[in-house]
Order: sequence, then structure tokens, then C-alpha cells
Amino acid sequence: MKIAFAAPKMPASGTVAVFVLDGAELGPTAQTLDKLTAGALSRAMIAGRFKGKRGETLEVLAPGGLDFDRVMLLGIGKASALDDLAAQAIGSSLMARAASAGEAATVMVDTVDGAAMERAVIAAHVAYGALLRAYRFDKYHTKKTEDEKPTLKKLTVALEGEAAARKLFAPLEKIADGVFMTRDLVSEPANIIYPETLAKEAKGLEKLGIEVEVLGEAQMRKLGMGALLGVGQGSARESQLVVMQWKGGKAKDAPVAFVGKGVTFDTGGISLKPAGGMEEMKWDMGGAGTVVGLMKALAGRKAKVNAIGIVGLVENMPSGTAQRPGDVVTSMSGQTIEVINTDAEGRLVLADALWYCQDRFKPQVMIDLATLTGAIIVALGHEFAGLFSNNDELSEKLAAAGKATGEGVWRLPMGEAYDKMINCDVADMQNVGSDRAGGSITAAQFLQRFVNEVPWAHLDIAGTAWSKKERPTVPRGGTGWGVRLLDRLVADNYEGK
Repeated sequence: MKIAFAAPKMPASGTVAVFVLDGAELGPTAQTLDKLTAGALSRAMIAGRFKGKRGETLEVLAPGGLDFDRVMLLGIGKASALDDLAAQAIGSSLMARAASAGEAATVMVDTVDGAAMERAVIAAHVAYGALLRAYRFDKYHTKKTEDEKPTLKKLTVALEGEAAARKLFAPLEKIADGVFMTRDLVSEPANIIYPETLAKEAKGLEKLGIEVEVLGEAQMRKLGMGALLGVGQGSARESQLVVMQWKGGKAKDAPVAFVGKGVTFDTGGISLKPAGGMEEMKWDMGGAGTVVGLMKALAGRKAKVNAIGIVGLVENMPSGTAQRPGDVVTSMSGQTIEVINTDAEGRLVLADALWYCQDRFKPQVMIDLATLTGAIIVALGHEFAGLFSNNDELSEKLAAAGKATGEGVWRLPMGEAYDKMINCDVADMQNVGSDRAGGSITAAQFLQRFVNEVPWAHLDIAGTAWSKKERPTVPRGGTGWGVRLLDRLVADNYEGK
């Protein structure tokens, strides 16, 4: 679907969407159309009990006195509550109704009296919300009828000052490209996306100016990455480590680094998971998917920052060569780990990836993302990602970015008492706590042993990387969670001006 910006001219056909504020207060364009239709819009609102609350929509078909096919009333809520996320939700509501209502739609963006946002900003975020909502992952549906497919091919955002809105939308569109790449990667089945093919997808980012290296098992073995390699040794698929570098900042500036867990399918290994729901374990590479999508977003909008993206890619399978409970592996850091449970594998992958990242690149901050523990879903549900950190300032920046983008994080505690729970009689540490208590926290304590004092944050996204219900700008399936959050973090705090 194409999104265009234009001067406010009524089209000759298609759908025209107009603003209505809370309390059934027609915006300027809606008032004009109401007069042209002899009050048809006002009567429709009364009949449909339409109040103009945010998210409400109402269609008036073939209104007399107008050439186009339908008028769509868009509830935008209270003017004082209009912000970026609210404008995006308005665009989402528009797309939800317009997607199958003809080939063309035009949304008329008026100045909203009482709103803190300028018209161009509102227009850019309405377009952004519509774009995010338009995403579909249906490539494997072969029997959909034409009536089941979306029809909308072009959305025009019409306003005075369209050039300013177009300029504001340009970087948002590039962020959406990154979100869509993450959604695609997470949604693909494990016979399509596995370590080698995910590495190939990352390689494709070279066309945007990102430097991409792919390390195979022989190279990782030379580096001493016994923790990561142990996870993938039961699979016929070769494990990979992908290193992506975007050099958009000054040469002397230390990079910001992002590290992603990329278990492209997680059976649990010898500690086999139950069969029910195991098909969902294709999304256990959600952290890696976010890092790849984020790098695409940063490069796409030419962010003025030096950024590193590292993803450890493995498939955790049971076989005659698989890692066993009780095995001891030596990580790249030299620290040894007793593997108590082979289904606590993501932290083993991240242990070597984090150490490699801080050792080679000396980042100013390092953030990892992982669908790491079911315990975080028990604690936070699917609303927030768990945040663990050794740095208060970084935590506050992440929380602010989460609030601004609607991708919320909730900080949980860490400390010596939790750290002692992964001490081990056989090795330097074990890969799970001494009991089930604080499972997400002990996982974070494990990771902290490999960050070497770098300001670091761990985001446990097990509850947010995949969704079974639709949200305003997020479909069912792979959510792309974290791309918008981390792009905002970079833009607000680490990007040169």
C-alpha cells in the first residue's frame, strides 16, 4: 500500500475520512461535508450513537451531494489528549476500516484546536499508524478469495503544509521498514528461517551501508565460544554469529551496542519441552529479529550514531550429539558453566555474544534482547518487557523511550542474593537458579557475569515479541517489539545532531 501526502483537495471517488472530536464535535472539514450533505453526517452520528471517542469510526455510504463513495468519521478523542501515540491510533483505526473499502482513501487532516501537536505532526503520525496497521503476514495463504484480501492500494493524507508532513513521515517510514522486517523474521516458520538463512537476511542489509560479518562454527570455536556452540551441537544446522556495524557517527565516538538471542527453534533440547504449543518456539529468535530490524531502521533513516548489532543464531535440538544436562562448557570469557537444564539455552548464547561484543567494540552502552524466560510472562503478562540493568541512567532512558513509543519496560531488581542462586559446586556457575524462585532475575544475574562493567540492560521480551491479539498498531503474530523503543532511545540520547 502506498501512502502519499497532498494538498487538501476532495477526491472524485473512494473514501474520505474526516476528524470528529469527543462529544461529537465535527472538525472543520467534517462541518463542510455535513453542510454539503444537508446534515447527513450529523444524523448518522445520532443514529449510530457515535461520540467521537478515540478509536471510534462511522461510515456514511454514498452521501447525497458528494461525488465520492463514502465518508468515514474518525473519532480522535479529546484534543488535549492528542499526542504521537494517539495520532498513530487514529491512523490504525482508519486503516482497519479502509483496508477493504475500495482502492483509494483520503484522510483530511485539520488543525485541532486545543491540541499541543501541529497539523503536520498529526498528519505524519496518522500516516505512520496507518502504515503499521497495514502490515500482513499472509504469504502462505493460497486459497484466500478476492473478498478476503485487502483492497486499499493508496492512502492520501491531505492537509495544508503537506511538504512538512511528508518530511516528518520519511524517517517514520524507515522505522516501519525495520519493524516489518522483524515481524517477517519472527513470523516465518523454522524450516524457512534457521541460522544460515537468518544470517543471509542480515547480510542483505549491506545494501543500506551496514557492514555485516558472519562467523561460522570454526571461527567461534577458535574464539572459545563454548557456551553458544554447546546449544547448537544437537542440530544439523550450523550455528552462526552475525556482526552488523552502522557507522553513522563520528569515528571517535564509542558505539551503542545491541545483542539479540537468536534461537531459531527451541525444542528445549534433551530437557524437552511439552508438545503442546511447541510450534510457537519458532519465535525464540525474537531478540535477534529485533536487533536486525533495528539496524535496518537506523541505517534506513541514516541515524547519526555508531551502532553495533550482534545476534547469536542457533537451533536447539535433541539428538545423539546434543548437549546433556550436567555437561560443563567453557565460555569465551573463560568462565565455566554447568548446564543443569538444556532448555535454559538462550542465556548460554548471549553469554558469548555479550562477551564478544564488549571485548571487541568497547561500547558506551550494551543492551540485549531475548525471549528468555516464561517467568517474565507470569510476572508482567504481555504488556511490558522485563528490564534488568546495572545502570540507573540507562534504565531511566529506556523507560522514557518505552513510554514515548508505547513499548513499555518494567524494571525488576537484581542483587547479590539472587546472584548466589546460580553459584555451582561443579563449575563457576550453573545456567539456572537453585530453585524456580525469581527465574527471570537469576537469568539476568547470569548474563551480568558476561558484561564486564559496561553500562548494560537486559530486556526479557518473552511476553511481547509475539501476540495472540491485535493492538492498535500491532497485528497478531510477530509484533516487531523493540525496534521503535530502541530507535527512540538512540534518537533521544545517543545520536549526534
